[in-house]
Amino acid sequence: MLVLFETAAGYAIFKVLNEKKLQEVDSLWKEFETPEKANKIVKLKHFEKFQDTTEALAASTALVEGKLSKNLKKILKKIVAKDAHEQLAVADAKLGGVIKEKLNLSCIHSPMVTELMRGIRSQIEGLITGLPSREMAAMCLGLAHSLSRYKLKFSPDKVDTMIIQAISLLDDLDKELNNYIMRCREWYGWHFPELGKIITDNLMYCKCVRKVGDRSNFASSDVSDILPEEIEEDVKAAAEISMGTEVSEEDINNIIHLCDQVIEISEYRTQLYDYLKNRMMAIAPNLTVMVGELVGARLIAHAGSLLNLAKHPASTVQLLGAEKALFRALKTKRDTPKFGLIYHASLVGQSNTKNKGKISRMLAAKTALTIRYDALGENTSAEMGAENRLKVETRLRLLEERGIRRISGTGKALAKTDKYQNKSEVKVYDPSGDSTLPVVSKKRKIQEVDEQDTEVAVKAKKFKAEMKEGTAVEDGEPVKKKKKKKDKEKQAEEEEVLSEELPTSPIMENTEKKKKKKKKMKDEGED
Repeated sequence: MLVLFETAAGYAIFKVLNEKKLQEVDSLWKEFETPEKANKIVKLKHFEKFQDTTEALAASTALVEGKLSKNLKKILKKIVAKDAHEQLAVADAKLGGVIKEKLNLSCIHSPMVTELMRGIRSQIEGLITGLPSREMAAMCLGLAHSLSRYKLKFSPDKVDTMIIQAISLLDDLDKELNNYIMRCREWYGWHFPELGKIITDNLMYCKCVRKVGDRSNFASSDVSDILPEEIEEDVKAAAEISMGTEVSEEDINNIIHLCDQVIEISEYRTQLYDYLKNRMMAIAPNLTVMVGELVGARLIAHAGSLLNLAKHPASTVQLLGAEKALFRALKTKRDTPKFGLIYHASLVGQSNTKNKGKISRMLAAKTALTIRYDALGENTSAEMGAENRLKVETRLRLLEERGIRRISGTGKALAKTDKYQNKSEVKVYDPSGDSTLPVVSKKRKIQEVDEQDTEVAVKAKKFKAEMKEGTAVEDGEPVKKKKKKKDKEKQAEEEEVLSEELPTSPIMENTEKKKKKKKKMKDEGED
């Protein structure tokens, strides 16, 4: 039996000397306790050394994928073909099937072969002569690193750490620039407040202050290389009638020094942005085409690396940067956010508010594909990113045009607008809306006045009749018989009601006094 053993240094083929001892699988490890015992079981027949790490990597990747490399095919044809009647023990059953199919050699793979391979590996230095242990360790380390890079499809040229540092520094520079510019405008504004309203650009403002200094120098200085002619004239006119306070030369020098700092940081920021742009096109060209260099760099920095970002699904890519809002929405059982850092991409910004969620979802799906292609693919072209961007733009155009399309019997067609006809309507002002009082008709008012007049006339007649009775009683001519007390009380109550209803006048007050006197006189006469 022959044994095919793969090492980091090369291929080794061993000849089994005592096959009977291989039957005892549980005690086979005892036969490989020392190199002397191992040499009694197996003997090296041939060793094919690799030329360099690249060849070793090619052979190892072929073995990992279960393929037969060219070097191994040559070795098996030369060495094993001579002993074709013997079996070949292999560590991988898949590789054994490929060898049997292509070279028509009988291969074996069993627990016994696995235990035999383990024994050979433990005593490899004693079994393979002429191979120093230091060289063997170096080959193992180099092959391990190369194989790991191959499995992860990781290129050492694609170092995304630089992108993470560059985008972080760019954000810090923006914050510092804003603080410096705000301080410079406020500081110089005490001396020349009108300049801040005339010059809105921050960099031009700082360059102008650095060149001129005191506002009195604006009339004699030429700032045409910094400002347009119209703005320059406005600045000079404002400098003559400025309401600012006078400052010392030392203050002006400090302000000029601050302007120098602002200009230097602005120039460095421009340089850093160009560096980031070039780096992004080198490391993630498809991602850059899809969402832009700034958004792409922020996504990589948020995930930690390009490889970590490639492991995220499209839904996570869509919400990267909005984690706090997401968990707050889940906690309060409200609507979850639709986008995170990807909101700043140009495609999302072009869409309407109604379609931003749909476009961000589709953009995240295509972006996830481009990220994986950049991180794990070998091709460095940006064709895939351009194709996916075109698809998203087409989808965006369809969503935008959906509002002006209609579904007809034959399919979708552009909606035909009707011919415009101007219809003029003359509207008359309605004054009824001005008054908040209820409207009453004239007829109803006249009826109410007539009813009131009739009631007053009836009451006046009753009052005259009572007056006649009262005068008759005073003359001593009793007209009516004596009534009981109940009748008198009722009569008194009716008179009181009538007196309340009738309008008061001095004549009526005298008659009421007379009535009271008559009642008292009657009561005293009855007693």
